[in-house]
Amino acid sequence: MLLKPDCIPCILKMTISSLRKLPLDENSVREVYSEILENPALRGLKWDTTSPEVIEDVWRKIVKKMDTPDPFYLEKSSQNKKVMALYPFLEELVNEDSDPLYPAVKLAILGNSLDFMIADTSLTIENSIKDRINAPLSAENYSKFKQQLHATKRLLYFGDNAGEIVFDKLFIETIKKLYELEIVFVVRSVPTLNDATLREAKSIGMHKIVKVIENGIDGPLPGTMLNRCSNEVTDFVRRSDLIISKGGGNFDTLDEERKHLKKKISFLLLSKCDPHFKNFGVNLYQPIMANFY
Repeated sequence: MLLKPDCIPCILKMTISSLRKLPLDENSVREVYSEILENPALRGLKWDTTSPEVIEDVWRKIVKKMDTPDPFYLEKSSQNKKVMALYPFLEELVNEDSDPLYPAVKLAILGNSLDFMIADTSLTIENSIKDRINAPLSAENYSKFKQQLHATKRLLYFGDNAGEIVFDKLFIETIKKLYELEIVFVVRSVPTLNDATLREAKSIGMHKIVKVIENGIDGPLPGTMLNRCSNEVTDFVRRSDLIISKGGGNFDTLDEERKHLKKKISFLLLSKCDPHFKNFGVNLYQPIMANFY
């Protein structure tokens, strides 16, 4: 999905929120923010791009000012630990259901809400999950997803944020219990925002249950552009029967390649903004499962 007018204030809000979390004095914040505002897309002068591509430029400027490639490393580590502390609670939600896959996929989608919970406690996250777990998925889309899993031998899974990947892990473990298939989990090669890299994936033991690979993209892109991915990733794309794409950034970028991809793909994300609400017809902060088979 290409940049919408709604995306510009959203990106700028994310930018200032990120800057305020970093150890920068006011002059430094003003300096880097002024540089970021020079981006043509943020001034309404470039619309043939996606939000993740704009955010990549923003993040390059922030990283340059901070002189560190991963300024949110400690935040990401903390988020993983908070959600891992809830693992027994999450497992119980899945295992007590007559159809374990349903709460597992819903939890994976609800985990996409952790963008808004960076500073929250494990108890707050648990309460948020309890409040949202009854939000329904499209019965038709869920049924098609289950049918596709039965026909899948190789599954490629594009991950998103730290913390969220703990929910992905539970979802993947549930799939592996129910279906015989190979799963490859893809993370960012270059740190960006609070997105998961190989370090965050290994810290929760993802590499112990599935093959985990980096996407090979040579910049802090919070999305997936296949023409920038490694040969290893594009080879797995070619050989996979099903692709799962998590989060808004992966959707925004992969949706632009979908008509050329000619692959079965399921987008799993939370409806966080008006463009997604209008695109999917799902109310704000509700789970989205969109299949293109």
